[in-house]
Amino acid sequence: MSEPYNKEKKTKQEKEDERTGARNRKYLMIAVGVIALIAIAVTVAIILSNPVVAMKGDNVSVYYTLMYENGTVIDTNMNGTPQALTVGSTDIIPGFSNAIVGMGLNQKKTVIIPYDQAYGPYRSDLVRVVNRTGQIANMTFTVGQYLTIHRKTDNAISVIRILNVTPSTVTWDENSPLAGQNLTFTIQIVSLNKGIGGNGAGTTLPTIPTTITV
Repeated sequence: MSEPYNKEKKTKQEKEDERTGARNRKYLMIAVGVIALIAIAVTVAIILSNPVVAMKGDNVSVYYTLMYENGTVIDTNMNGTPQALTVGSTDIIPGFSNAIVGMGLNQKKTVIIPYDQAYGPYRSDLVRVVNRTGQIANMTFTVGQYLTIHRKTDNAISVIRILNVTPSTVTWDENSPLAGQNLTFTIQIVSLNKGIGGNGAGTTLPTIPTTITV
């Protein structure tokens, strides 16, 4: 006949170790909960303490100074009326919108915008020699003059600069005056409305009084 089974009793030390382990697990869970609450509180505090920043689709008004990369000023409204625009509008060069994203009210900064985020590369194929016929047959042109042309073929409107004039031809440049240029902008946001679309803003170009249809 086999001996009765005797359940091994836990020693006093083992029981104490189990109680200690249970306490430690409880304290660990409490600590994790406290850390999570602190992290949430810090996140909320950061969100509440930070100013609203501009994002795509917001309507802002800005002061700006536009310069060539060497610092020569091309255009500025710093002493005039703030320019209203919609961040991300197709009327604005991409680099300008990207510079505004993340800016807060009254923040001011200076950025360099590469030509591929501004007015694109200078394209030699946009320099054209045009015969002086039709509407432009008897027009007076001056080298360096800016005009607007309206192309009937694609209904596009372009600003051109006259490069050369002969009795039978006119050579003009359809590139933007700022094509191929890395630009420097100083920007300051003076008003910011979240998610309200407005008019875009372009760079001021020379006065263009005449439109030619070609």
